[in-house]
Amino acid sequence: MYCISDEQIDFILNDIRRNGVEKEDLQLNLLDHICCIIEQNLEDNGNFEDFYSQVIKKFYHQNLHEIEEEAELLLTFKNYYAMKKVLITTGTFSAAAFVMGSIFKAMHWPGAGVLLCLAILVTCFIFLPLFYILKNKEVKTGREKWMLASGTLTGILYALSVLFAIQHWPGVTILWLTTVVLSFFVFIPLYFFTGIKHTEARFNTIVTTVLLVGATGLLFTMIRVRDPLPIQMYAYVKSEHLLKHMQEHSAKNNNSLAIEINKSCEALKASLLIPEIGVSSIPDDFESRNMVITERSMTGVFGMGKNKELLEQLKANVHKYNASLSNTELHIPIDHSVLDMPQDKIEMFSNLAVLNNIVQIQMFLANSKSATVACAK
Repeated sequence: MYCISDEQIDFILNDIRRNGVEKEDLQLNLLDHICCIIEQNLEDNGNFEDFYSQVIKKFYHQNLHEIEEEAELLLTFKNYYAMKKVLITTGTFSAAAFVMGSIFKAMHWPGAGVLLCLAILVTCFIFLPLFYILKNKEVKTGREKWMLASGTLTGILYALSVLFAIQHWPGVTILWLTTVVLSFFVFIPLYFFTGIKHTEARFNTIVTTVLLVGATGLLFTMIRVRDPLPIQMYAYVKSEHLLKHMQEHSAKNNNSLAIEINKSCEALKASLLIPEIGVSSIPDDFESRNMVITERSMTGVFGMGKNKELLEQLKANVHKYNASLSNTELHIPIDHSVLDMPQDKIEMFSNLAVLNNIVQIQMFLANSKSATVACAK
């Protein structure tokens, strides 16, 4: 067993301090551990300095100060390694859900909306916040911390903007613009001026900045700063006016099933219009009152509750009506309409497409001679 001298102990302690370990407790623990290794493994006549240089390298990858940084992280975050595992797990799940959701959406398979929503929500509220918490301890300067914070917030806003866009929720334009402004005027400048100071990272910083500016610019070109003219809404309004004219000039409707179908149609239209414009039908002065129906996806609208019951009731009544007529030419056409689609395919329709489908059913009834004949069945 090698007997280590006081001078050698002082040498080791001073070397530990020179390598950036400042905490006294950590210095003494390292000193004790290194001395034990030397005494147990170095021969009596061995070269102390050569053996010490070999031993000390086993405690770090790049420099000895890594040990103190790791100790600080462990003291600050008792669940540091658990958080890293959660970060990796949620990141892997989000990436897989994004890919699968995109494939499902392209193929119009059920579950696409659920997968994409889960991927975005996990990314926004678990993965990116955890990434910021863990990464924030590695950066030193205030500018780097601001860059990390703005980059994380930009990522969260971008993911939420995508969620709002695919779900056709209100406020998506504001989210997109906020994301673009934050990226253009906060994150990208901070990233550029932080990275350009480091000579070894200057080229990568310039290239990445150009890519970020280009990507943000392309994103901005896809944003509708001003709402487009509601052409589909005007088409629906004209259909409603034509329906009213046809109903006023047609014979009195005595068919009980036709009456029930019209009632179901009006109830279903009201359930779609009231949440959008606050009234069950579009008034003549809708333009002066700034009433606009924004085209939205039907994802989840007919999944449960009153809307599902109304749609199922309308389907049943239409099928009964068609079954009561021997002449198939008088059947209400439902091919390629919302009444012809299975439950998991209805989300392919927008709210305005559904409203137009319903009006077309009413227009067919108003124009059909069979609607004026009492149905004995």
